Amino acid sequence: YCICPLRAQYQFRNCHIRSAGRDIYYDTEKTENLEGRTIMNSYFFQTEKLSVGYDGKPLIKEIEIKLNRGQILTLIGPNGAGKSTILKSITRQLKTIGGAVYLEQKEMQKMSDKAIAQKLSIVMTERMNTELLTCEDIVSTGRYPYTGTLGILSEEDRRKVTEAMEMVHALELRDRDFSAVSDGQRQRVLLARAICQEPEMIILDEPTSFLDIRHKLELLTILKEMVSKKNVAVIMSLHEIDLAQKVSDMVMCVRGEYIEKYGTPEEIFTSSYIRSLYGMTKGSYNAEFGCLEMESPKGKPEIFVIGGNGSGISVYRKLQRQGIPFAVGVLHRNDKDYEVAKVLASEVIWEKPFEPISEETLKKALDVMKQCKKVICPLSDFGTVNIKNKVLLETAEKMKILEKIR
Repeated sequence: YCICPLRAQYQFRNCHIRSAGRDIYYDTEKTENLEGRTIMNSYFFQTEKLSVGYDGKPLIKEIEIKLNRGQILTLIGPNGAGKSTILKSITRQLKTIGGAVYLEQKEMQKMSDKAIAQKLSIVMTERMNTELLTCEDIVSTGRYPYTGTLGILSEEDRRKVTEAMEMVHALELRDRDFSAVSDGQRQRVLLARAICQEPEMIILDEPTSFLDIRHKLELLTILKEMVSKKNVAVIMSLHEIDLAQKVSDMVMCVRGEYIEKYGTPEEIFTSSYIRSLYGMTKGSYNAEFGCLEMESPKGKPEIFVIGGNGSGISVYRKLQRQGIPFAVGVLHRNDKDYEVAKVLASEVIWEKPFEPISEETLKKALDVMKQCKKVICPLSDFGTVNIKNKVLLETAEKMKILEKIR
């Protein structure tokens, strides 16, 4: 494993080293032995020309997944694109239409259910039909791959059930009827079941659905800890692209008949590509901040905002909510205000990074400001490069159009 400053690809005999941003991975490719038989490569989990769909009709074709232990692969894409279909197919809940799925170089189609369950756990979104089962009973089923025919748990099994429930903060639910708990609580119980199964790989379908912010972050933190400390491989689908951008090692973009894109978060999460992937017609996605912004108000600017250094972001969003078109200046293009202002403001007067505001830029800002009815100045710090913004503030005071922030 090595670090490379360039996005390059290198070939070595029957192997290749491929770049993913700056991280370079050494991947052994598929080779043939002297008898001409195919030997699968060293990936822990892999699909080969996989086609999935329903009733024998392919929905998505030639899916190629290559995943090692200690990595998180996240599936993103619009509703109905087929993310859940892919996950159900690779976990044998749906019959595949073509291709093959390999787990630790073994074709899963030929593996027993018990052999798979000892390596792979699943957390899906469908409601389970449970009768008179407590949450602890549900978590306990994660130990069944290791018990005898009667499914009797040992003291060690029960200890692992308790530890898993504690890890997801669900121990207080242990005696509750599983069918009577909330969707968010149910999701945590199912994650605990997956954890106590002690898998080498976890597959999750929209695991953050129904969870509040606290439990979303806790769930993803638990997954990251399992990946880093226990070398678990994870494949999941997420609708929250801001979380996918922050937690994933690799990202698969699902849209159309074929996988549209497969790469690192740095390669996938650009503002223009996310807009294209989801067919966004309103608002925008800010790749730098990992957040969505609503569409900007239309019309001639009514308010001029003197912002900078992050001071104006809340003001821009408030004016957007109120539907008031506004202008902003003077911002340097490397200012964090700029990323939000450029998508919400009617006009942004900007200066080059690290350069003092020029007389020409100041004049442009003054001209725009004098056309506005009011001026708001959330900026309180004036330094060497933005000192001329103080001229805007003083001019607004003289014109008696400066409004205090409420």
